[in-house]
Amino acid sequence: MSASEPAAAQELRTAGLRVTAARVALLETVREGDHLGVDAVASGVRDRIGYVSLQAVYEALHALTAAGLVRRIEPAGGPPRFEGRTGDNHHHVVCRSCGAVADVDCAVGEAPCLTASDDQGFLIDEAEVTYWGLCPDCSTARSS
Repeated sequence: MSASEPAAAQELRTAGLRVTAARVALLETVREGDHLGVDAVASGVRDRIGYVSLQAVYEALHALTAAGLVRRIEPAGGPPRFEGRTGDNHHHVVCRSCGAVADVDCAVGEAPCLTASDDQGFLIDEAEVTYWGLCPDCSTARSS
């Protein structure tokens, strides 16, 4: 990797993906963001490199998610969100009022965090847990 090449470019190469300005910008945007929706990702990419189609953003998100560089979460009833924190089997807490999403570390023990009471013969390697409630701002507003 050259001194001027972004770390994201090297990560894309290591994952076997073609390096493009849009993919580098997308990976950097997602990693600097906080559970971003597709429109926010597209806006961040455009701020970095200029015009990019929404279709190109969707395609790049799909490729980076498949490669494990980006994680896609889909809280029930909401649009997909994307984050750069991958590979650690963490969970999320979602505000029922404003939709804010925050990371929550593993519930207990080692990955996959939870032991199913009956795994039905599956070899479980990940548990996805979403906690629901009110964020501090919404709970304060509701009690006022």
